[in-house]
Amino acid sequence: MDLTIVSFTILGLLILFLGSSLWVGISLMLVGILSFLFFTSTPPLNVITNILWNETNSSTMMALPLFIFMGEILFRSKISENLFKGLSPWMSFLPGRLIHVNIVASSMFAAVSGSSAATTATVGRITMPELTGRNYSRSLSIGSLAGAGTLGFLIPPSMMMIVYGISANVSIGKLFIAGIIPGAMLAIGFSGYIMIRCLINPELAPKGENYTWTDRLKGLPLLLPVILLMVLVLGSIYAGWATPTEAASIGVVGALFFAVISKSLTKASFWEAVFGTIKTNAMIMLIVISASYLSVVIGYLGLPGKLTGFIGTLGLSKYELILILVIMYLLLGCLLDGFSMIVMSLPLALPLIVAAGFDPLWFGIFLIIMIEVAQITPPVGFNLFVIHGLTGDDVLKIAWYALPSFLIILLVVVLITIFPEIILWFPNLMMGS
Repeated sequence: MDLTIVSFTILGLLILFLGSSLWVGISLMLVGILSFLFFTSTPPLNVITNILWNETNSSTMMALPLFIFMGEILFRSKISENLFKGLSPWMSFLPGRLIHVNIVASSMFAAVSGSSAATTATVGRITMPELTGRNYSRSLSIGSLAGAGTLGFLIPPSMMMIVYGISANVSIGKLFIAGIIPGAMLAIGFSGYIMIRCLINPELAPKGENYTWTDRLKGLPLLLPVILLMVLVLGSIYAGWATPTEAASIGVVGALFFAVISKSLTKASFWEAVFGTIKTNAMIMLIVISASYLSVVIGYLGLPGKLTGFIGTLGLSKYELILILVIMYLLLGCLLDGFSMIVMSLPLALPLIVAAGFDPLWFGIFLIIMIEVAQITPPVGFNLFVIHGLTGDDVLKIAWYALPSFLIILLVVVLITIFPEIILWFPNLMMGS
């Protein structure tokens, strides 16, 4: 059957089901089943059992619920609240003052939670009441939180990196290391924008409490649990002492230990963390399995090879290809969550990227940064809804506040495309090429 007809039929079914408010995982599964029925002679249910086994029978995939559980424990304990108290004295001398706590706290929490939503919700729940009560600029406070919350996907350990690593057969350890420098660039970019805005208009961050060096030193013990967890989780991976799955187990034990000794983990909050982990992991696994099922259909039909061959005939430069992919991911980000974007697009995008001479490791970071953009673009930018739940502000207004963060993220995409060594140098140095 004609490639164009098949492609537009699958695309039309996707738009139909996703637009009908069905769960993303169910929508992808239905499109896969109907595509098998319409375009192949293979019974659709024969393939599901193999995919269920292949996608879930992986020790690496065990890291996913463990990192989610670690983030849930931190979210429901005093550790995250102490993070704000410990950081505040250190941020007070910068232009923008406590707004920078959004950036630094999100960066630190991202390094132990692996989740954008958990990072945004945890940091926002603590910082927004404080910033609002001290008359900081609402637009700058919300916009910085929206942007910094996306760091939960890029700064390791990241659930997105685990899913990409498994799907693309790329080293998860190398992905974790590769995310450090781009993550730091984004954090510096967000903070730099805040400083420029507040130097131009100091009223955006009014003067408040003055902190002494004694206050700063007293705040350091409050940061210790998160810093130690970062060292335990990431250090064990980088040193080669633990796999990502083993490091996730270490992180869970460490989070439970710090939550218990801080006397902030009750029986009720522990079970809330357990059930929160189950719900989040079930949602992710449904999407991964369903998108993989749809990918099998696409593979049966030979669409990746045909599309790669077609684009190859266009004579595009590698930068023109990246521009097309950026536009595609911006559009997908308006409709899909990050997990769906990864597993749905890889069969089509990865062969094109490899053929253009890009490293799959580089593409993993590029793709995750594009997913970060999707977190703050309406109508389904998940960070926008998290912040809406925290502040009550209109989702479109929050998206407008987040526009500077959106542009900063795209600037980083341009830089890593022109200078791919920004991503590749550190993992090759740490783990060898």
